[in-house]
Amino acid sequence: MHADTIARRDDAVLVVIDEQERLAAAMQRRGPVVAATLRLVRTAVLLGVPIVVTRQYPKGLGDIEPGLASQLALAQGDGAPITFVDKVAFDCFGETAFAETVSRSDRRQLVLAGMETHICVAQTALSALSEGFDVHVVADACCSREASNHALALERLRAAGAVVTVAESVMYELVGEAGTDEFRALLAVVKE
Repeated sequence: MHADTIARRDDAVLVVIDEQERLAAAMQRRGPVVAATLRLVRTAVLLGVPIVVTRQYPKGLGDIEPGLASQLALAQGDGAPITFVDKVAFDCFGETAFAETVSRSDRRQLVLAGMETHICVAQTALSALSEGFDVHVVADACCSREASNHALALERLRAAGAVVTVAESVMYELVGEAGTDEFRALLAVVKE
């Protein structure tokens, strides 16, 4: 089964994997990755796309990156469908709360952002593919400590059937057309 190559607002769930303070501190590309993730979050909130945010062993790796945490708190306060899941499994599907949240959404497309590409993002993507989900891995919203690990993980995921894409492509695909209030709001997000 090949993935739907277009991100679709009515079928997508945005999954933000482990973008945490201490983990991010070890990433060379943390600034651009968090910025791309923020744009994805703002777009998902704008369109009512559910968001699942994970934290890997928060006692050791800390809380969500402060700028991202602030945006998520504001969105949640405004009623955005955001679920937080703490985990110890590298594969998000190894946590019952994550698997149940995704199942309850009745959506079959996962848009993945996070840290690290070759560990938690890859294991989650591979599990999702094996369960029949369409998986979109947002390359500029993911990273690993080593650039080569990030690049090899993206190659592996593409070969396994995931769509490897970039944040702006996903954002425009989810909005779908110009000339609407949503599109004008998207332009503001793109320009930030």
